[in-house]
Amino acid sequence: MRARSRLTQSNLAGWSFALPGLALVAVFIILPFFVGIGLSLTNQRLISPNPAQFVGLENYRNLMGLSVLTIEPERDAAGAIVRDDAGAIEYPRVRTFTRNNPDYPHLQGMREWISWQSRENRVVLLASDVVFMKALVNTIIFVAVIVPVQGGLALVLALLINQRLPAITLFRAIYFMPVVISVVVVSILWRLIYDGDNGLLNNLLGLISFGLIPPIDWLGNPDTALGAIIGVSVWHSVGFHMVIWLAGLQTIPPSLYEAAAIEGASKWQTFRYVTWPGLRNTAVLVLIVITMQAFELFAKVDLMTKGGPLDSTQTIVFQAVERGFRTQDIATGSAISVIGFVLVLSISLTQRYLTRSRHE
Repeated sequence: MRARSRLTQSNLAGWSFALPGLALVAVFIILPFFVGIGLSLTNQRLISPNPAQFVGLENYRNLMGLSVLTIEPERDAAGAIVRDDAGAIEYPRVRTFTRNNPDYPHLQGMREWISWQSRENRVVLLASDVVFMKALVNTIIFVAVIVPVQGGLALVLALLINQRLPAITLFRAIYFMPVVISVVVVSILWRLIYDGDNGLLNNLLGLISFGLIPPIDWLGNPDTALGAIIGVSVWHSVGFHMVIWLAGLQTIPPSLYEAAAIEGASKWQTFRYVTWPGLRNTAVLVLIVITMQAFELFAKVDLMTKGGPLDSTQTIVFQAVERGFRTQDIATGSAISVIGFVLVLSISLTQRYLTRSRHE
């Protein structure tokens, strides 16, 4: 009875310490999440005298609606294909199908997103919300690049500094230093570095190439803007994940490395059969953390490009803030947040499944 009484008192003490934290999580995370789901099913405006109405999944359909339209070329009275002065095939305008056309009611209000040629026909991918679809694709591209590049580079840095060398602490501090710099300062600094007229990066490239590489407007060109933000993100956060890898490396027993050395294992074999298996749990943590941080990309986009040029750096979180607060469409912003949450959860669970150990 005394043991049970002590166990009960211990549980009560533990719950007493945990309850304030759980209450904060419930109030600021769990409750707003369910409120967001509820708002996403209405037409609520942030500031509006009109009461909100339940619209079901309409916000999600307006965001995710896609359709494929095949347009045949225009033909003359004899049935021959009409071509312009340059010899290119002429097609009816997309808006003739998406505006006030009773034959295509499901295409009304949609806009052209992507098009390609299929023999003589033109195939057009239409979207109900082209900007959001671009934000979705940009976010997926950002995550697909950031996760392996940042995770791999952080592992390489951790392997380099996980040695007993003179001044190794200094190198650890240098690699970790960008993490403690404010994202606002980082964004302004790199915006100056990327400046298309007199930026540091263009000056260095011109110096190295003896003027053969012309100045590039890194943030003003749709082809380079997203890549430029990826570069900033890797530089800014790689030190944080380096520390996590380093902590994992230091939990591997030195006796395993001694045994590998006795067996004559090469450096690659030692990494493959000793280091990497010992980092399995660390790898799962690093991948999930990088993925979650990558999906939260907002501040750098907001401060460096404002989602441009030509929506080439739009992201899911940027769109959620843009719609929810700046245009006061809180219902659509909530729907975007829910879509982002489902996407992050799906990818995180997939990563966890693919990186699970054989005994799980």
